[in-house]
Amino acid sequence: MKKILIVGHQGYLGSRLTEYLQERGYDCCGIDTGFFESGKLTTPKPVTTVIKDARLLSETDIKGFDVLILLAGISNDPFGHMTSEQIYDPTRDYALNIAGMCKKLGVKFIYPSSCSVYGAAVEDRLLDEDSPTNPQTSYSINKIQVEEGLSKISDDTFSPIALRFGTVYGMSPRIRFDVVINMLCGLALSTKKVTLNSNGQAWRPHLHIDDACESFRCCIDWENNSDKLIVLNVGRNEDNYKVIDIAKTIHSNVDDSELTYLGSDANDEENELIKDRKIQDGVDTRTYKVSFDKILKILPGFECKWTVEEGIKSLLKDLQDIGLNKDMFNRKEFYRLQQIEFLHKEKLINDELFWIK
Repeated sequence: MKKILIVGHQGYLGSRLTEYLQERGYDCCGIDTGFFESGKLTTPKPVTTVIKDARLLSETDIKGFDVLILLAGISNDPFGHMTSEQIYDPTRDYALNIAGMCKKLGVKFIYPSSCSVYGAAVEDRLLDEDSPTNPQTSYSINKIQVEEGLSKISDDTFSPIALRFGTVYGMSPRIRFDVVINMLCGLALSTKKVTLNSNGQAWRPHLHIDDACESFRCCIDWENNSDKLIVLNVGRNEDNYKVIDIAKTIHSNVDDSELTYLGSDANDEENELIKDRKIQDGVDTRTYKVSFDKILKILPGFECKWTVEEGIKSLLKDLQDIGLNKDMFNRKEFYRLQQIEFLHKEKLINDELFWIK
């Protein structure tokens, strides 16, 4: 039985990944600082947990594991007075530090990157792993920087894997409502409005959370003989969608719902949680369509099981079954940026995003 260390296991993806791997017989342990521990929509399955900041990990924490999956990090752009350097330089540095320790200890290292690195695509075609990147946010720039750092330390003894995920959606014990499909499904059920932040013309690839988990599982078992960083886009070619078409699909699956647009002048408190601070005047410059041919060719056993249409219907049913209402949907713990801002404002964490004891 392989021993898996998941760093950042109390987030959206980590909570589902931990139980997904446990259900399939893997021995999992989680390390997390606990910023989102309270954000439970359903009860997570128990897992051995160490409360520790990823920046403070040592070789002692990693030794004895077969695989380390690094999920810890800030998944939104800077807030308040904090600069992108304050947020993302430490994220890059500890990711590469942990990777270096994994190399020394002979531990496989798997890193979740993002298709957002393609940013504002200049060509109307499917972008593959060799296409130029054009990141539009500090978050996606950081992903590229980590990939570049991993490439530099790769050799015939250490071949890390970077998985460039499409926009992940679907049910998790600690859900996020600040990603497109989850947000629009939550809005439709709790307010009867499918409200868009933009004109909806941007393209995105979408990835069901269980397919993301399956890609990790396949990488865990993959005995590759590469001497370099392996970069894989994760998703289905058929699941590149315009945001407006995602909204229409959700609208058609929720009776009595209304398709609306937020508008650039929407400053009311009611819409604060769903506003995307990276969209200006209704236009989202982040638009890209991605090819997922490579992963099907080289990652043994991997295939996405979920279409977007099936995934949306399943998520809507899951949210209906737990009785999602407006109060539940608006909980700050389900919005990563707002939760971090709350902890900082309440002086529970400091400017370096460490807990204040």
